[in-house]
Amino acid sequence: MSEQLGGMDRRRFLNVCSAVGLGQTLLPGVLWGMAVQQARPSTPATPEPAGVDHDHLAKITPEMIDAAAAIAAVKLTDAQKKQVIEALREQRDSVLVIRSMHIQNSVPPAFLFDPIPAGMKLDPVKKPMRISKAPKVQALANGGEDALAFASVRELAELVKTRKVSSVALTKMYLARLKRYDPRLHFVITLTEERALRQAAVADKEIAAGKYRGPLHGIPWGAKDLLAVKRYPTTWGAAGFEQQSFDYDATVVQRLDAAGAVLVAKLTMGALAQGDLWFGGRTRNPWNPKQGSSGSSAGSASAVSAGCVGFAIGTETLGSISSPSTRCGVTGLRPTFGFVPRTGAMTLSWTMDKIGPICRSVEDCALVMSAIYGPDGQDRTVKDAAFNWDAEYDWKKLRVGYLKSEFDAPVLEKDASDKRRREAERDTYDLKYGHAALAALRRMGVMLKEVKMPKGYHFGDITPVLSAEAAAAFDELTLSGRDALLNGQEDFDWPNSFRRARFYSAVDYVQAQRARMLAIDAMAKLFDEVDVVVTPSDGAQLSGTNLTGHPAVIVPNGVRGEDAPKPEHDGDGDRRNVGGPGTPVSLTFLGGLYSDARLAAFARAYQDATGFHRLHPKLD
Repeated sequence: MSEQLGGMDRRRFLNVCSAVGLGQTLLPGVLWGMAVQQARPSTPATPEPAGVDHDHLAKITPEMIDAAAAIAAVKLTDAQKKQVIEALREQRDSVLVIRSMHIQNSVPPAFLFDPIPAGMKLDPVKKPMRISKAPKVQALANGGEDALAFASVRELAELVKTRKVSSVALTKMYLARLKRYDPRLHFVITLTEERALRQAAVADKEIAAGKYRGPLHGIPWGAKDLLAVKRYPTTWGAAGFEQQSFDYDATVVQRLDAAGAVLVAKLTMGALAQGDLWFGGRTRNPWNPKQGSSGSSAGSASAVSAGCVGFAIGTETLGSISSPSTRCGVTGLRPTFGFVPRTGAMTLSWTMDKIGPICRSVEDCALVMSAIYGPDGQDRTVKDAAFNWDAEYDWKKLRVGYLKSEFDAPVLEKDASDKRRREAERDTYDLKYGHAALAALRRMGVMLKEVKMPKGYHFGDITPVLSAEAAAAFDELTLSGRDALLNGQEDFDWPNSFRRARFYSAVDYVQAQRARMLAIDAMAKLFDEVDVVVTPSDGAQLSGTNLTGHPAVIVPNGVRGEDAPKPEHDGDGDRRNVGGPGTPVSLTFLGGLYSDARLAAFARAYQDATGFHRLHPKLD
């Protein structure tokens, strides 16, 4: 599959497909994918100039069409098969021409996803940030390393601003902790020590001169290693990309530099933003280092949980902030799609990727979000909408719903397997933390309204658009065979997902996006009823709200007791080693599009009432 071929008569092709009834099927894409697999050379080849012969390509035959038609769930007559063969060859040739262009991961498609339903108005008026009143920090200053390491950004900011602790001292402390705990937790890909110490020294000098940039000034942080940082590798966590680097900084990095924050490390991520397995091993959960940290923002959540950075940046496409925040017992803010520019970040899905903070508290997330949101003139999906953090926001006026069905005990059939019974036992145990959360909210004076996720919108059946976009983003990885370098090679890992996605037709991709539009409108109706939805952090809402672009705040909600059911498997690093005694649980708050600031205000009120965010793992 190595040549570049000339153009084709697109109109003729479309007419032929329409004539034989293929206009609404995935057959052409499936058939082409089959031919690709049959014709792939054992050694990746360089595309040849246009006009070369293509005798080495597999000939498209009626038998191939029969097999592809079975996958596509369509039926063709012999006459239709004969009629379509030449048109399919022309389509394949066109695909090869586009492949030969070697389009980089950073180039978006010529369309923009917009989750805003018709008639919705955004608030573009930016107001001064209102942070909480200054905390008492003298005890922290005198409390030793652990007190400082697990302090919130708000507390660290007060210490640095009042010069009770220097940025250089904080930076050296976090660098030392990263080095100390990385051999156990595997959360660092690259330390940015020289850059960090230089930034910290500048921060101390500026603060001493009265030039205070705000609450992130002098605060050490870690970046998920899909954010480009000039003069350092950006590995995307993937074997084969270890030496990759870019000569620019991602927009989020630029904005945190401007806020005076100090980048101390590029943190691990599951390879190409999947899970917690990267080219150096598996990132671990500080609460139980035999467990993975989950992902794909694996190192970001683990390092925050272990008190090794002040805060971190993660990304989410379908759970990559939510899941590791839950596993590691930290707080994550997954912003509304189109709030934070992704310029300079690895693309997985142009219509689902989101960048957000992972911190120890909700207010920390809000302080970071205040620094990184807003248009940058490059990511065209970003809206001119305001994130106005107000720590004194009157959250009591918000209408709050809860997904009652998600808090109900699982129902087992009489013939349920032992495995399913064990899963139900674990789910039932965890529900007590959700019920306690609802009780705490009621004690806060919250009137909870029972709500339901929209039914009949088949969120799980829409999510293949993610794999299709990801397969396009990493097209050459699959075609070159370099996907064999990735550590994960199971059925659920990217190499197999990318190959499977090649059998997902353009027609069906568009149909799924149309179904997604219906889901967007349905979710808009839900948030006409309430301002906030309370839910466990898994379930249908996770795929639903990622597809519709809604924001979420994930907060720690306690730690399982010694009576908790044990994990399915206790093997060191086994992916089934999840949960069990002494591990955290979480709760999620969902909000309407671009309501991230008031959503955070509500979540902060819950944190203040419960205090679970102040729990941290014992590492020594």
